[in-house]
Amino acid sequence: MEEARPLLRDLFFRHVGQTSSAPLGLEIQRAEGVFLYSADGKRYIDLVSGVSVSNIGHGNRCVIDAVKEQIERHAHLMVYGEIIQSPQVRHAALLASVLPASLDSVYYVNSGSEANEAALKLAKRISGRTELVSCINAYHGSSHGALSMLGSEYFKNSFRPLLPDVRHMRFGNFEDLEMITERTAAVIIEPVQAEGGVIVPGEGYLHALRKRCDETGTFLIFDEIQTGFGRTGSLFAFEKYGVVPDMITLAKALGGGMPLGALVTSSELMKAWQTNPHLGHITTFGGHPVCCAAAYASLKYILDSGITGHVDAKAGRFRNAIGSHPAVREIRNAGLLMAVDVGSAEKAHDILFDLLDKGVMTDWFLFHPASFRIAPPLVISDDEIDTASEIILRVLDKYI
Repeated sequence: MEEARPLLRDLFFRHVGQTSSAPLGLEIQRAEGVFLYSADGKRYIDLVSGVSVSNIGHGNRCVIDAVKEQIERHAHLMVYGEIIQSPQVRHAALLASVLPASLDSVYYVNSGSEANEAALKLAKRISGRTELVSCINAYHGSSHGALSMLGSEYFKNSFRPLLPDVRHMRFGNFEDLEMITERTAAVIIEPVQAEGGVIVPGEGYLHALRKRCDETGTFLIFDEIQTGFGRTGSLFAFEKYGVVPDMITLAKALGGGMPLGALVTSSELMKAWQTNPHLGHITTFGGHPVCCAAAYASLKYILDSGITGHVDAKAGRFRNAIGSHPAVREIRNAGLLMAVDVGSAEKAHDILFDLLDKGVMTDWFLFHPASFRIAPPLVISDDEIDTASEIILRVLDKYI
């Protein structure tokens, strides 16, 4: 067994594609609740949740049982939309039941990038317009269309040319809403900017955005890929602001740990895929029955357990524990999506690795490197919060 570990590590670096010159390279053998366990037996408190994927915790029994039951029935059958498959139908119906009435039709894909690609295509198809608007410091995925909407030149320049006719406005800036015109097919926006460092909209901003889209006949797309399924203290972040989009895109926690994404809109808008051309958007594995079975079990667990109702209190516990530390400049949060701002990217980087050494796994933000992330599974207990906070405080003491 001892010989297998360096061999596995060697194979990882030799054959698995890397996107960083210095990956963590941790070998995690199992995960349970909020804990990850490495090959050498070390336990880590997970404050990343796979980037807001594992909202209901690792190894959730409801999801495991649903996956086992479905895989014994059948896995992949046929391209999405052609065969009635119980896991898809049951999940779509449950999801629609907890969304506004205008969001009643689900198109399944495999990831958040794909969900956003589908939303942008549908908006252009129906509106007949070409212009698309997103925000500076927004992240909507890495495929070509989604990357075009990303609000950072650093991550885009090496891949140009991208989609033409794309504009970027400042998140939360009322004046920039005038950039939305009768030429604009869609605005895609996160109700709370995640990779921007957890930036919440100012009072009335999303209402003003909705009004401007209505005035110009522009589709409003909310990207809830990172903020959905209880992460911000409501099932979806937009519910806190009382603004209903024309489309919503989902992924990450949607699948309960399995790969799944979705575009949700009205049945009327979704019909556009059927004509001019027919098969206007297709995907082989979107809505995979095993993933949909996991998604159904996950959503049922979230609804039945009431964990969303405790999110703000748990976030408050973190805030109270570490927010007054002199090394902390600011904590920004929307529920358990939290950014701890320590003032410099170098300091945040060092803190991240010090925390990892002490058994706490956290992460940085793409567009706010001076902050580190606190985004644990929503099932984290008060005792686990206190344990994590004690470790964070001891590490922060080095950076006063």
